[in-house]
Amino acid sequence: LAQATLVRGRHPAGSPQPGASLSAAMVIKTDLCAYTEYRIYPGRGKRFVAKDGKVSFFINSKADALFHQRIKPSKLRWTQAWRRMNKKGKVEEGGKKKTRKVQKFQKAIVGMSLEDIKKKKAQKPELRQQAKEQAAKEAKARQAQKAKAAPKGGAKAAPKPKAQKLPKGGAAGGGGGKKDFKAK
Repeated sequence: LAQATLVRGRHPAGSPQPGASLSAAMVIKTDLCAYTEYRIYPGRGKRFVAKDGKVSFFINSKADALFHQRIKPSKLRWTQAWRRMNKKGKVEEGGKKKTRKVQKFQKAIVGMSLEDIKKKKAQKPELRQQAKEQAAKEAKARQAQKAKAAPKGGAKAAPKPKAQKLPKGGAAGGGGGKKDFKAK
């Protein structure tokens, strides 16, 4: 058995054997276990042919027995099916999905065309800041004018009386009494 797993022309330590050719390597035909997915080397394993003619090849009697007990291999931690389900072992970086970068797209805003927006973006930040401050000053001036006009007109207007708050029952006489539905 030890010779079957060795590669021809190489010693276990990695140094070439004296008198052996370096290019030829011994090819061993291996099968995969139907249950554990481990490699089965020649002279090992147990073959099972089902009534429907399907051939299953198991690495040992343990795998064979578990298969016939209908125990799922993905439930057992030592099987390859469990490792695959729980993402253990081989990490495939190429298999990950790549997210596409979203491209920026500009639309016109109500009251501004796309050309106006582009012109504003092209302006220098200092100019934009000055325009912003100018607009703020104009808005403050308008607010001040409204405030001056309000006191003159506000003195003539009478204050509104507040509505009286009713008790919880709803009616002024208090609530909680029986309601008379047969009242005429």
